[in-house]
Amino acid sequence: MLAIKSAELYRVTGDGNAMKRHLFPEVVFAGKSNVGKSSLINSLLNRKSLAKTSQTPGKTRTVNYYLVNGSFLFVDLPGYGYASVGEKTRSLLGRIAEEYLDTTDRICLMLLLIDSRHPPGKNDLQMLDWIRKMNIEPFVVATKSDKLNRSEYEKSRRNLLKSLELTDRNLIMYSSATGAGREELLGLIDRSVHN
Repeated sequence: MLAIKSAELYRVTGDGNAMKRHLFPEVVFAGKSNVGKSSLINSLLNRKSLAKTSQTPGKTRTVNYYLVNGSFLFVDLPGYGYASVGEKTRSLLGRIAEEYLDTTDRICLMLLLIDSRHPPGKNDLQMLDWIRKMNIEPFVVATKSDKLNRSEYEKSRRNLLKSLELTDRNLIMYSSATGAGREELLGLIDRSVHN
């Protein structure tokens, strides 16, 4: 399993502030606002607050890069689909994410985070479609799985596999609170960045 030896905020970019060229492989985290991206990143890195978490959905309004083990980057994209941030802000966040996705050539793994308690939304399906069109193998991380009982967990897993047309290999049920799925996800990241 991948051992996390170091992690630091490497760079933050926003509208019109493109990421400078670098040679690090990128592991990208995409998903709806409030899906738990920051919590997942912190749990993977064994850090409490490297990635800022918030009770306010739509808080991440930049692309945040975290350098891990001095050799690869975690890339946290702005969350999408949260209505209360307003149309102008939603448009800006979408543009920032699109600019990143259109200009990077370093993606080695793209993770789409979906709340395991809810069916995938329109924006989730659009992101999954974009990933597939870019010929990137899609991997879905179903967050907040600790909030499901055993039967709900199995139902959620089956529904995600069917609705997103995934195989077992491409779906990880995850809990930032308990660490369930952490070893599996770190193994996937390890294989992807060292491939």
